[in-house]
Amino acid sequence: MSISKEILVNITPQETRVAILENGMVHEIYIERSRSKGLVGNIYKGRVARVLPGMEAAFVEIGLERAAFLHVSDVAQARQNGNGGTQHISQVLREGQELLVQVIKDPLGTKGARLTTNITIPSRYLVFMPNSDNVGVSSRIDSEEERERLRNMLLSHDERVEDTGYIIRTAAEVATTESIASDVSYLNRVWDAVNFKAKDVTPGSVVHKDLPLCLRVLRDMVDEDLEKIRVDSRETYSIMKEFAQTYVPEVTDVIEHYPGERPIFDLHGVEDEIQKGLERKVLLKSGGHLILDQTEAMTTIDVNTGAFVGNRNLEETIFKTNLEAAQAIARQLRLRNLGGIVILDLIDMAEEEHKRQVMRALEKALEKDHARTQVCEVSTLGLVEMTRKRTRESLEHVLCTVCPTCEGRGTVKSAETVCYEIFREILREARQFDAKELLVLASQDVVDLLVDEESGSLAELEDFIAIPIKFQVEAMFTQEQYDVVIM
Repeated sequence: MSISKEILVNITPQETRVAILENGMVHEIYIERSRSKGLVGNIYKGRVARVLPGMEAAFVEIGLERAAFLHVSDVAQARQNGNGGTQHISQVLREGQELLVQVIKDPLGTKGARLTTNITIPSRYLVFMPNSDNVGVSSRIDSEEERERLRNMLLSHDERVEDTGYIIRTAAEVATTESIASDVSYLNRVWDAVNFKAKDVTPGSVVHKDLPLCLRVLRDMVDEDLEKIRVDSRETYSIMKEFAQTYVPEVTDVIEHYPGERPIFDLHGVEDEIQKGLERKVLLKSGGHLILDQTEAMTTIDVNTGAFVGNRNLEETIFKTNLEAAQAIARQLRLRNLGGIVILDLIDMAEEEHKRQVMRALEKALEKDHARTQVCEVSTLGLVEMTRKRTRESLEHVLCTVCPTCEGRGTVKSAETVCYEIFREILREARQFDAKELLVLASQDVVDLLVDEESGSLAELEDFIAIPIKFQVEAMFTQEQYDVVIM
């Protein structure tokens, strides 16, 4: 089935938001805020702060709040030793050493940024690798003849290609020899500018920033399925149009300015999809549903039949639910930008053919994903293990913060539990201090429970300590918060 692809760009002074629609349905959301722009792709002049031989890694200061992490496998200078492994980190880096590094993963949670010295600079058709001398071709290009043609086209015209490395991107399938030559020239100019600036700046300084989101759209997200790019800012529309005329001329005519009064994301239902992308439960059309839980270690996705009872037998009902879930899971991974380890708990299927078809459906649905994925077969426990490359924060991490009440647990103590904690605290206070009266400050639900269902227990406690107890509702208190004040 052919795909109709549309890109919507929403601009405000505070943030840029991009939605990718396929056949009218939102599949990806990108958000870049002016106060907290992503760092992936930025090149810094860093200084090694600490070498950790036990971890084969180093911490590098690049001017951020936390030192960034550099593993020996990401150090270009780490040559292969005689045993087939790489050199130890202490053989290639020392404390105080200055070096050029590039961010490959944004800081996530409590972790600092992840770095590499294998610098890469992307253009429309190529990725430039100055510290390499290999020419690779995107794995999405299957034909060996096409791969060889593209290699020859790149190597045929520029003497500087021989000394450096390149990856030929999928978009190069439609590129001309002139456009490849233009990309090579552009990338060499960028690299020369990086080296020139790196000589003058102090460690901890940025020497090259990746393009802003509105221009990365044109560089990275354009393919043969694209029909329209709609931008709701006239100024950004002009910038994108000018950039496209220079670097991506084939998409110049599909960029449109959206002048409507109704917000562009409202018009296409994107705001609703963003809201749904933050919810734990995802409804399936059949009546089944997914439950998604993000943790520090992994993301788990549980598939349930829910209200779907099917028309034939149980096995057929399970099979149809899992097939629909495979499509929904692939979309949710992209929409929420979930990365790292993902565990799928499909409904147990008895027939091997059903398992095979569900796995093929999942793999096919993941083919359009820009992030690299790897999927394992259904395990004996009925679980599917997969990984999805993570470079930037998920939609939830971008838009949300840890709940101050439950502190990320996803649950809070019940009003009953807090009541009994208050009883114990009252006993402690009564034994420790000579109080004439005690005042309990708590949330509305806790106070209601104390003076209603627990009134009998409260009366017994008052008699036991021989001190009157009063209550006051604190509107600002969460359910877990309380205070026992001596009067």
